Amino acid sequence: MRILLAYDSLSGNTKMVADEVEAELKKAQHDVTSFRVHPDAQYPLETDYDLFILGAWTADLGRTPPDMKDFIAELGTKPPHVAIFGTGETQWSMAYFCGAVDRMAKYFDSQYPTLKIEQMPHTERDHTAIQDWVAQILSMREGVVK
Repeated sequence: MRILLAYDSLSGNTKMVADEVEAELKKAQHDVTSFRVHPDAQYPLETDYDLFILGAWTADLGRTPPDMKDFIAELGTKPPHVAIFGTGETQWSMAYFCGAVDRMAKYFDSQYPTLKIEQMPHTERDHTAIQDWVAQILSMREGVVK
């Protein structure tokens, strides 16, 4: 399966999750195009992907960071298969924790489960959550594409 993995990371936490997600996808022998979104990027959007995986940190009271919003705008039409993950901090309140994840999932009307990690993936529980999430989204998508 061809998978596009795009993420935005401010402090490196979301990049750490993206790296683990990419490793799991490659371990499952999928063709992964992975990159960090940023204003000067030339995105590889000329080809079709079977699954889009987007990850972001959460900005200003639960909002999606500007660079990820710009990337989403560059997608043009909404892909039908989008899975979302992100990092956040509960110290800013549960009302805003990983708000970007919730906003993006709603925007794409994603039927895939979301993954939310507190700050960086540093516990065995975090690593297991990432592995389980990747397995779940692949299982859901592979039911359609082999």
